[in-house]
Amino acid sequence: MTLAYVSLPGRGETDAFLRAAADHLAGRGLKVAGTVQTNSERACTHHCDMDVRVLPDGPVIRINQDLGPGSTGCRLDPGALETAVAEVGPRLAGADVLILNKFGKHEAEGRGFRTLIGESMAEGIPVVIGVNALNLPAFLAFAEGCAKPLSGDLAALERWLSNLRAVAAE
Repeated sequence: MTLAYVSLPGRGETDAFLRAAADHLAGRGLKVAGTVQTNSERACTHHCDMDVRVLPDGPVIRINQDLGPGSTGCRLDPGALETAVAEVGPRLAGADVLILNKFGKHEAEGRGFRTLIGESMAEGIPVVIGVNALNLPAFLAFAEGCAKPLSGDLAALERWLSNLRAVAAE
């Protein structure tokens, strides 16, 4: 099972864990590919700006669009998301792990990072992905029972990766 997901309660907790995980694993010498997200609060609105950093070394891409103060629709900029996907693809070669900020609506509908997730798994690259409660049913359907839930604990993530490497070495 080379697919794991993190779904932590609290706004921004999953993003914070995945950023810490990417930095920690890179610091341990692993080649980390993917994206991590940072949300920045905006004055005079409940909306935030959403930026993803393409791992390991950028670029940073703003993935939201400003629809105005009264907007209630999805603020994701699909073009920016696809730019992030295009930036991650070439970085998969030789990666030890793929970390993705979110399995969202686009992935649930067959777009976004979905193809890269499948390609990574087919190549034996472990995938760790953030999933919020809204998209969890679609993610679990996509994973078909082959995804491991992980806690927000770096030691648990390292154990999971070590177990995968041990199985691959056999």
